Amino acid sequence: MTDYEIVVVGAGIGGLTTAALLAARGMNVCVLERQSAVGGCVSGVEKFGLTFEPSDGLHAGWGAVGIYERLFAELRVEPPKIVPLDPTYSIRFSNQSEFTVGRDNRQRDEQLRQFFPECAIDAIDFYEEISRAGDELHEQIDSQPDVVWPLRTLPSLDDRIKNFPLAFRSFLDAQLQLLTQNTSDEISYDHAALALSTAHGKMFAVEGGAASIANKLAQSIKNSGGRIRLDAPVLRLAYDASGNAIGVDLLSGERVGASKAIVSNLTLWDTYGKLIGLSRTSVPIRTTLKTLTSWGAYLLFLSLDRDKFEAMPAERLLLLDQQNSEIDLATNMLFWNAGARPVAVSEGNRRAVTVHAFTEAEEWFSFHTDAEDLEQKDQATMERCWTLLHKAMPELGDSIEIIDTMTPRDYYEQTRRKFGMVGGRRSHFAGQGQPFLTSIPQLFIVSDTVTYGRLEGVTRLAWALASYLS
Repeated sequence: MTDYEIVVVGAGIGGLTTAALLAARGMNVCVLERQSAVGGCVSGVEKFGLTFEPSDGLHAGWGAVGIYERLFAELRVEPPKIVPLDPTYSIRFSNQSEFTVGRDNRQRDEQLRQFFPECAIDAIDFYEEISRAGDELHEQIDSQPDVVWPLRTLPSLDDRIKNFPLAFRSFLDAQLQLLTQNTSDEISYDHAALALSTAHGKMFAVEGGAASIANKLAQSIKNSGGRIRLDAPVLRLAYDASGNAIGVDLLSGERVGASKAIVSNLTLWDTYGKLIGLSRTSVPIRTTLKTLTSWGAYLLFLSLDRDKFEAMPAERLLLLDQQNSEIDLATNMLFWNAGARPVAVSEGNRRAVTVHAFTEAEEWFSFHTDAEDLEQKDQATMERCWTLLHKAMPELGDSIEIIDTMTPRDYYEQTRRKFGMVGGRRSHFAGQGQPFLTSIPQLFIVSDTVTYGRLEGVTRLAWALASYLS
């Protein structure tokens, strides 16, 4: 049995960040990853000479006092290049009108008067109030990086905006869905304040996308003497005669020991259902896990003419087909991510664009669905997205073409996440104490399913866990 102090299962951002910090602090660390590359859900996708970013390209936590400055100041590698986003994104409706989300509060207020005249004064007051609340939360969080700040579940945002017109609430819901995968009736006021204040002036583009962060972290682990083993799927925890977790068993039959701790970068479902095992998981936790859900992602990988790409009004567009003041987030919402222009990967006169849609993940895993039915579902979803895309962006014309799609089934094949669900939870998990603790004393979890989501939240959790273990 090969022994290390720390064994990390999974080479996503959370696992890599934890391992990079612990290795830089002198611990003997090994990362085990079932795939042949690091990154997990944020790994870049190569298609016909183009590289696509599977994330939305909106990155928080950078800048002078962000968590990433602290992180890379400690690691043995240079950080990736970043570009402040202003505007962060534009919201384009199917009538081609646009609402710009960025740093200029006066522009924001003018747009609120234009788009929502029936509640403009209240909408402006709401944005000023929630921006102040979000800024105060950011200051508290940034001042104590070793602390995982719990977000209150009450009051809810819905309590604050329930008297606003449906059109304005739908407008907020679409942004919250993009930024948190929750809507106003599911999210706390604190969580919404953090997300909306971040969108207005605190987001960046990362050169090479989220995959470049993963690659930098992996390089730092190696530079610090840590080890990353790819193509090494983990089967379960290994226990001694007293029931203590002492390492992990690989699918190959090999056992890898961990004298200090095991860190799971898997989801809550897989941490308990696969690593720990349901027989060692308490009934209350099993019951809770059954209630947890997350959205699935459906991606269109597109190729765009270079001239058209350069003429686009914004690199990131939230596209909405608003019917009767209401938006169906699973069918009438897309996010266009063309990446930062200086780092967009190209082949000749073509540029890579990723278009994101949300989908109910379980619908792609019906036991009664054969390959032909699945192909028909993929085709129907693609056509729906294609129609909405051209409705909101008629200037594309025939300059755009579909290279490929990615469904929750594809995400499952890549990551083995339950139903291919990606991103944060849509329901509450009452963890114990610090969110990285599990029911097994030697096992810790760092995952987007135990924090408030997005890479920044996962990175903060990894920092807190590394501080706890070192």
